[in-house]
Amino acid sequence: MTRVFSGVKPTGHLTLGNYLGAMRRWAALDQHESDALFCIVDLHALTVDHDPARVRRLSRQAATLLLAAGLDPKLCTVFVQSHVDEHARLSYLLECVATDGEMRRMIQYKEKAARERVRGGSVRLSLLTYPVLMAADILAYGTDQVPVGDDQTQHVELARDLAVRFNQRYGHTFVVPRATPPQVAARVMNLQDPTAKMGKSDDSGPGIVYLLDEPDVVRKKVMRAVTDSGREVVYDRAAQPGVANLLEILAACTGGNPSELSGVYESYGALKSVTAEAVVEVLRPVQERHRELCADPGFVEGVLRDGAERARAMARPVVDAAYRAIGLLPASAATTAAAAADIEVTA
Repeated sequence: MTRVFSGVKPTGHLTLGNYLGAMRRWAALDQHESDALFCIVDLHALTVDHDPARVRRLSRQAATLLLAAGLDPKLCTVFVQSHVDEHARLSYLLECVATDGEMRRMIQYKEKAARERVRGGSVRLSLLTYPVLMAADILAYGTDQVPVGDDQTQHVELARDLAVRFNQRYGHTFVVPRATPPQVAARVMNLQDPTAKMGKSDDSGPGIVYLLDEPDVVRKKVMRAVTDSGREVVYDRAAQPGVANLLEILAACTGGNPSELSGVYESYGALKSVTAEAVVEVLRPVQERHRELCADPGFVEGVLRDGAERARAMARPVVDAAYRAIGLLPASAATTAAAAADIEVTA
């Protein structure tokens, strides 16, 4: 089967955008059609200032929500990145293949570093090198496909470049992955800024519907969504981004078509009301299952433990092969050499 790797970074609470844009597809398609791994990439959360307790809390919450969204540990592998040492082991080897110029061209680094310079500060070194860790996440598992949006394609291209370069210099070791656009995905924008994606790390709380928001909170956020000048409900992403966003959310929740839905509602208020209820209903089973899983924390811990064991068994042979290929002495040989040297000194 085709091997697929996807990750969730625990830097904020998961949102409606995460669910409609990726998680729902993972549960409905990817885990059934491929050998799929879904990882809580907690090491990536350390590239910026963070509260350690919050990272742990969000990591557990993200894992629980992935299961609540329908991921089945019998069909896929769900695990936490830091539980599998091979990610960090391989990352350093790939840093020895990557170049400084490649890292500094990464869009996220350039943007965040520029903002910090304006403030008179500096970003962490790990922010510069984390795309290499992301490449290690992918390459350690012989991943064939990485379903990503446009904003992450550059990182997958880096993984491809590093895999090809390593293979050429040291012998064929890695599968060269490819980025694949999501087969079925909804584009969910911020309710207060419909030109920006609904991101979990965004500070604009009123514009973000979180997966664990109470129904009344969801309704309030949707009813207060920014719309556009005029009164006609028309699906036009360029001219009416606010209305288009609501129509796309409604279509994603109900299985409809945003263009066709635009002709059903005579006012913005009616569209908002129906969209709010559709969101509440699509989140209801996820929230109910989340409550059940929170009542049985041992189950989630077991899933993550078993997932890490399976992930480790997949990654270790690949990473060990990379260590041998790049010229590092195998541990068993090092132990034998040390023992021999000790015998010579004693003699």
